[in-house]
Amino acid sequence: MRILVLLSRIPWPLEKGDKLRAYYQLQELSKCHEICLVCLTDRPPHPEAMEKLESFCTEVHFLRLSRFKILLSLVFGLFDSKPLQINYFYQTKTRKELDRIIQKWMPNHIFTQLVRTAEYLKKYSIFPITLDYMDAFSEGANRRISKTTFLLQPLFKLESKRLAKYEAEVFDIFKHKIIISKKDREHIHHIDRNEIHIVKNGVDLAAFSPDQLAKKTTDLLFTGNMNYPPNVSAAKRLAKEILPELSKSFPEIKLTIAGATPHATVKALENNQVIITGWVPKIQPIYSSARVFVAPMEIGSGMQNKILEAMAMEIPVVTSRLAAEPIGAKHNNELLVADSNEEFIQCIHSLLTDQNLRDEITQNAKNFVKEKFSWKSNTAKLLELIQNN
Repeated sequence: MRILVLLSRIPWPLEKGDKLRAYYQLQELSKCHEICLVCLTDRPPHPEAMEKLESFCTEVHFLRLSRFKILLSLVFGLFDSKPLQINYFYQTKTRKELDRIIQKWMPNHIFTQLVRTAEYLKKYSIFPITLDYMDAFSEGANRRISKTTFLLQPLFKLESKRLAKYEAEVFDIFKHKIIISKKDREHIHHIDRNEIHIVKNGVDLAAFSPDQLAKKTTDLLFTGNMNYPPNVSAAKRLAKEILPELSKSFPEIKLTIAGATPHATVKALENNQVIITGWVPKIQPIYSSARVFVAPMEIGSGMQNKILEAMAMEIPVVTSRLAAEPIGAKHNNELLVADSNEEFIQCIHSLLTDQNLRDEITQNAKNFVKEKFSWKSNTAKLLELIQNN
């Protein structure tokens, strides 16, 4: 089968959740089918990207978006009914380039990720198309309202409302729909939302395996794209509100915050107790160096792969209910769940001082991830939908 895959970003390097999900799904799909990959991008591709993607895709196309047109689209988009995210990624020239590729490739199926790309495919009803909502973006925008500045709150309210409407409007365009979690599916405001299939993320268990010989050089770890607002918010909370209280019991405690493109507010957190690494080419040694992984997420949506990676590497995890629920892990079994700062402090204290608790949590977590989060098994449903056309 010939499958055309349309993405809003180039899935390399894998520093963002949508890139990670697309990359491993593409690898699984390519084992049985020919893939023509089309990626939108507003910046030059990573030097390794083409080589990495051509290793399992039959064709790879990068369609460059004009930054000037993006700016114009965002300005005029304030007076449009479509979400700003849609206006950001849609350009007429790019649509014509995509049209030529589709007409040449003549796919048996089209697979696209995120509603950001939906506008490009509205006219292609002759092809069976599968949409990966991934997350309920409308709910993600809604959660950011209370955490953003007073001046930006009206913008996020408007974007959340527009996204909710758009997510429902495009539902009927696509033959098949998938999403990461039941929780996110509940926030797609369409009467038939239960038709959306749950396709969870996975973990590359060969790449993320525990290093029993690694030296523990940091007590606490948080990872992710450090320019992404939910991660920025969590990093600030961890460094400014949670760490100082822990320092009273553990004066020498160290926190490492690792991830690409750290925002200025994240860089400002660095001191003799807080290490900001920025982009690291290989994240596994960073995980192995930590005693406890902490993810105090308050906003955002979807599944946090960083938590799955830490669990796979047998690093005990403390996270919020918001982040734990989509994974399905249970408190005091595969991880510890906390919401208030006091709960985070208590849970972290327990893991730092109780070896038996650490061992129990990490072993349960490793087995949990191994059983429920392989890319092969979790992508099988997507493969089945596409093959059924």
